[in-house]
Amino acid sequence: MSGSLFTSLLDAQWTIGDTAILWREIIGNGFGIASAVGGMRRVVWAWPVGIVGNVLLFTVFLGGVFHTPQDLDLYGQAGRQVMFLIVSTYGWYQWQKAKQAGMREPDQTDPSRSIVTEPASTYEAVQPHWASAKERLFMLVVAVGGTCGFAWIFSSLGSWGPWSDAWIFTGSLLATLGMARGWTEFWLIWIAVDLVGVPLLFSAGYYPSAVLYLVYAAFV
Repeated sequence: MSGSLFTSLLDAQWTIGDTAILWREIIGNGFGIASAVGGMRRVVWAWPVGIVGNVLLFTVFLGGVFHTPQDLDLYGQAGRQVMFLIVSTYGWYQWQKAKQAGMREPDQTDPSRSIVTEPASTYEAVQPHWASAKERLFMLVVAVGGTCGFAWIFSSLGSWGPWSDAWIFTGSLLATLGMARGWTEFWLIWIAVDLVGVPLLFSAGYYPSAVLYLVYAAFV
């Protein structure tokens, strides 16, 4: 009985005209927005909320595997959720580690949103900066090589729109690396990902996810 109820909830749909949209895609994207807002406000629940959204959307983008209304697979989008899940898990761990160490936050941090209890030594954050010529060349090589390589892999797996899907996955990896290294260019990479991601998702019938891309583009 419980298994049947879980399956029913997992497959629940919202039908608009001739278009069926999975509720878990809507809910997963809602969790994604909530996680982004929580991250900007520096609250710890942003990490687990984001993880739940990643898991839900992973099943959505493997439509051929999980037999969603779209019935097509976007392996790049699904892989992106795995990457975000790993990053969120690591971020959550680091957040808890910082709290236990009593790491001090910036003076302007709202006390009600503080993740620490006692001040300690201040850790130097990565300072935003433009990438060097060598680093830009590295990004270009990764962007081209990664897109070509993943496009071949995704095409072999039967991914829908493999080239666009490959760039979205590669670009997301590259932008995340850029954020970690403090490269200012990571904003430009996210914009390039959104420019490809929005049309791909609309054409594939993943309308809530396409709208979320537009929301993220507004943040950028």
